[in-house]
Amino acid sequence: MMALLGYLIRRVFRAITTLLGTTLILFVLVRVVPANPAVSIAGPKADPETLAAIRKDLGLDDPLAVQYGRYLERLVHGDLGRSYLTGRRVTEAIGERLPATAKLGLTALAVGFFLGLLIGIVTAARQGSAADIGVLIATLVGLSIPTFWLGNVLIYFFGYRLRWLPLGGAGALRHLVLPAATLAIVELFFYARFVHTNVGGTLASDYIRTARAKGVPPLRLYFVHALRNALIPVVTLLGLDVAALMSGVTLTETVFNWPGLGRLAVQSVFQLDIPVLAGTVLFSAALVLVANLVVDLLYGVIDPRVRHG
Repeated sequence: MMALLGYLIRRVFRAITTLLGTTLILFVLVRVVPANPAVSIAGPKADPETLAAIRKDLGLDDPLAVQYGRYLERLVHGDLGRSYLTGRRVTEAIGERLPATAKLGLTALAVGFFLGLLIGIVTAARQGSAADIGVLIATLVGLSIPTFWLGNVLIYFFGYRLRWLPLGGAGALRHLVLPAATLAIVELFFYARFVHTNVGGTLASDYIRTARAKGVPPLRLYFVHALRNALIPVVTLLGLDVAALMSGVTLTETVFNWPGLGRLAVQSVFQLDIPVLAGTVLFSAALVLVANLVVDLLYGVIDPRVRHG
């Protein structure tokens, strides 16, 4: 118990240190962007006196060290700043967009992961067969397809030509089908190939041969014995995948006009809304760090031999 507590403290400290470094890099990058926040707020036709007043009000004329300290102080209190264009708090904007991204990302991940898991195990159990070779070729082709291209193809056939589904937007459940399918297809190919490789390697182990010789049923052999020992790398990627999807799938949300975090980040880039852009990036970094911590803790659940020492 004490070892686990010590491990948690070290991991949390490491995560805080990484996040602090991320804020520093983000702060520097934001300051070198050739954009004037005062112009973003007042407009390109504002007079110099108005721009100077806005810069003073934002504290942009203070030394960089003072600005960074003020930025960290706000972050400690959960304040990511305010949008230059709307004046809304960035935390409110992220909170408003997060449910849409969560619905899209988790739906796509659930479908793609479980189908990919099933296909990967089945093909690993039949290595060298026609099905195995066919899935291998399909995954190689599928993983080479750009997501935005696949999304536009689905829109063209199922939205424009057949008119079965909406072209984009959000609202009813039918709006979710095409963007979720776009992501799920990519996830399916990825996990099918990854699970196939890891389970296939496990099936060649001595303990699997022993279990097969003892008459262990095929379903238990593949889905319990082989899969459990191949799960650690799969869970690692799954945790990072969840963080990536929850922080906004930029291209897919843009193609389907889906009101999530990815589209919010794209809009902030084109509108030079620096606080919103910085807030979404920092939120994404925090999600990745949390996902890493959760995955590390799951290692001990999946494989008791793993010790958090």
